Amino acid sequence: LIPEDFVQFVDTYIHLRGNPDILHPAPLMLCFQKFDLGNDTEMCPPERNALKEFYESAKGQDWTNSTMWMDPYESFCKWHGVTCSKTNHTVEVNLTNNALSGTLSEHIADLTHLMILDLADNDLMGSIPKEIGRLSKLVRLRLPYNRFGGEMPSELKNLSELELAQFHANRISGTMPLLDWDNQEQSSYITDCGNPSDFETSLNCTECSMCCKLI
Repeated sequence: LIPEDFVQFVDTYIHLRGNPDILHPAPLMLCFQKFDLGNDTEMCPPERNALKEFYESAKGQDWTNSTMWMDPYESFCKWHGVTCSKTNHTVEVNLTNNALSGTLSEHIADLTHLMILDLADNDLMGSIPKEIGRLSKLVRLRLPYNRFGGEMPSELKNLSELELAQFHANRISGTMPLLDWDNQEQSSYITDCGNPSDFETSLNCTECSMCCKLI
């Protein structure tokens, strides 16, 4: 294994290419430094990189349970709340009621095999990143009981596999995009919408199966 001490050489270019006996993965933080194997998907798995960005954006150091997160060598598939497929791709991130705060990183969209994203009952704020619309395999998206604001991203219309989407108990405005659901009859779509409303501008959602009014 590459020694974890190498991450201390912040301003030094680490050149290890051409050493076939080096075991992977590289220490997590080394992948974000001047490292000639930084683009090697075995040394620096892209999904591990994406989850690291997610962790930092959601203030992972303050989570209730962050077991194994940011471990320099351990597979990200063993990180608390992360479930992987047999081919070691992230298919679920479930961190409900886990004291997440900060914002939801746009790098969540780099988990291209993700099917379930459940971040309910936390304290995330800011806008829902439009990049979520790239998660074409997403089946369940639960973001209720956070502090998300801003407009609902129109890119959500691309999530054709969604069967459950929940956004209630946030402060989202604008108009829900018309979703191209293949499983329309089986889908459930819940958010805060309609009037009366606690908010100056309520969310317009013609497709919602349930509108929650927080008054």
